[in-house]
Amino acid sequence: MNTKQFYINGQWVNPAQANDLAVTNPSTEATVATISLGSQADVNAAVAAAKAAFPAWAAMPLAQRLSYLDKLLAIYLERAEDMAQAISQEMGAPIALARAAQVAAGAGHLKNAIRAAKSFAFEQPLGAHAPSTMILREPIGVCALITPWNWPMNQVMLKVAPALAVGCTLVLKPSELSPMSSLLLAEYAEAAGLPAGVFNLVNGDGATVGAALTQHPDVDMVSFTGSTRAGTAISIAAAPTVKRVSLELGGKGANLVFADADEKAVTRGVRHCFNNSGQSCNAPTRMLVERSAYDAAVATATKVAQQTTVDLAAEEGRHIGPVVSETQFNKIQALIQKGIDEGARLVAGGLGRPEGMNSGWFVQPTVFADVTPEMTIWREEIFGPVLVMAPFDDETHAITMANDTPYGLTNYVQTQDAERVRRVSRQLRSGMVEVNGESLGSGSPFGGYKQSGNGRESGVWGLEEYLETKAVSAWQAPA
Repeated sequence: MNTKQFYINGQWVNPAQANDLAVTNPSTEATVATISLGSQADVNAAVAAAKAAFPAWAAMPLAQRLSYLDKLLAIYLERAEDMAQAISQEMGAPIALARAAQVAAGAGHLKNAIRAAKSFAFEQPLGAHAPSTMILREPIGVCALITPWNWPMNQVMLKVAPALAVGCTLVLKPSELSPMSSLLLAEYAEAAGLPAGVFNLVNGDGATVGAALTQHPDVDMVSFTGSTRAGTAISIAAAPTVKRVSLELGGKGANLVFADADEKAVTRGVRHCFNNSGQSCNAPTRMLVERSAYDAAVATATKVAQQTTVDLAAEEGRHIGPVVSETQFNKIQALIQKGIDEGARLVAGGLGRPEGMNSGWFVQPTVFADVTPEMTIWREEIFGPVLVMAPFDDETHAITMANDTPYGLTNYVQTQDAERVRRVSRQLRSGMVEVNGESLGSGSPFGGYKQSGNGRESGVWGLEEYLETKAVSAWQAPA
């Protein structure tokens, strides 16, 4: 794999101008590859290829399009270990997590898109009152897909799979911190025989390639996953061309632990927060505990954090790895210091690397208790293995605290009271609510309220993101 090339119009091509960037293994700080950062000229070439390929791909019968995706899935599964190794090296996911969760998520989203497309109503009458008015759902066109580093194939496939399934063509810009997995996916797309120009990849940073895609007049849609700050900038940049912008942004999930929660609820919540080294937008990073159970919960969380091991991503076993970069490490350290300075009670972890680790971007699994809503660590997304805890008095207090955030991605509820689950879930201002450790079903809509974004991904909802709706009168079925 020539990592310095881009995949444009069915060919591996050199960048218009050289602009190298080292890809660093966050466990070792060693360079694992060198990629090229693209320019406006590279974006123009990729968008032109996608635009030229769109009419034929959109007109292709659904079954034929899905046959390409079936081939892509088979190749993805056949080369799953290559993908796991790439993800582990580029962003620091422990290899067991890379195999079982990171790679598996990509395969799952591809399967979901194929399944959803097979039964999707792309054409249907308006209704019994107007049977000759036909509603058509048509691919929106050329899509720019801009994805983050923290769950590379999860986020890439949430966009690529539905866009291709419904007949869109695309230009993918993965994060420059985790580009290797997407370069592999481009190899898989080529091996699957996708027509030239349907799938294009240009590496680059947000300021150049991201901005060029967002502003490009021939891009019909931008789907972005990343920070709320960047999502705001993309919305502003896309406004002059009035293109669709779908955003999946930050989170500050609350985990409401009621006194009747099962005995594993706190342990489960801490481990979920620390999973992927805390680098998940839907992580339950604020644990709110009913006051009568609070002291015991703090003791349990402290113990779980102290027992959480940190090790190299390449090592087998159940441990957390590093965070993705020195920049991310420094940001997390500054927020831990802020928590200490503002008076939160540090009960586990803290500043600096774990004992015995003198290199790599490793963060101590950290827990703060007695955190209050005006504190920085309550309000800002830390994106590291840092849990904040606070007590609540009753159900109303818990809901108020949970909703006291500009974000609204995923919240969590732990209780054995089924009526309370229904009552609380309806009042939480978030796109998703997970209850008692049960994950959402495959193909559930993924997305948030408020500053967590404005779209939904996965399953039927993922398909709808890439479709326009057209109404046609006096429709007559073919003879």
